Amino acid sequence: MASLNDKVALITGTASGQGREAALRFTAAGAKVVGCDVSEEGNAETRRLVEAQGGSIVTMEPVNLADPAEARQWVEQAAAVHGRIDVLYNNAARPHFADFETFPLDGWQFTIDNELNLVFYVTQAAWPYLRKQGGVVISTASTAGMTGSGFGGAAHAAAKAGVIGFTRHMAFEGAQHNIRVVSISPGVIETPGFLQWAKDNPDEAEPLLAKNLIPRFGRPQDIAGVALFLASDDAAYITGDNIVVDGGRTSW
Repeated sequence: MASLNDKVALITGTASGQGREAALRFTAAGAKVVGCDVSEEGNAETRRLVEAQGGSIVTMEPVNLADPAEARQWVEQAAAVHGRIDVLYNNAARPHFADFETFPLDGWQFTIDNELNLVFYVTQAAWPYLRKQGGVVISTASTAGMTGSGFGGAAHAAAKAGVIGFTRHMAFEGAQHNIRVVSISPGVIETPGFLQWAKDNPDEAEPLLAKNLIPRFGRPQDIAGVALFLASDDAAYITGDNIVVDGGRTSW
């Protein structure tokens, strides 16, 4: 397993799914994790799971990262817990889906705020701490930002394409400070939200699976394992890249 011994990692969206799994993996690898989420109940369960495996995590909730002032306040409070930031994992995201012709303006703005703007807010707030000793910024993008998102996902695709572009630019700015910046583009992952959607829409879920070369949907563990590697010194020569983890769906 990649080591994060004595590293301080800030992870957004730790109450469930990929964020929770990342908290479990990072703490098991020796990191000191500070997480946040809008869900108090979800973060309480994450803390219980981390402590059950012998790890330690500090969480703060509810935190609305789409509010720039609240995002900056969280980063500053999180940095104060252990006195530094070595890894920032921008995992949190909340999209709105709707038919394009009737896509509501508030739904578009909600998605841009909660999938792109929050990455900017949190990264900008964390940057001075990362500059002190170098570090890593990992942001969750999506294959939707590369190929489109299917019906209803115009805002989601646009926001995630923005995350990929932001990552590539910030790798350039971070190089002089020994800051690596990378993104991960998951395919279809069994998050709580997706599982509920698939249960409600089985006829639409089946064609999604048919595109995968690996005949299953992704799991949060599949993404967290890649994030752990990218956060570690094992990935010291990787920056500016968008790592695709999609079961092969975009490869053909």
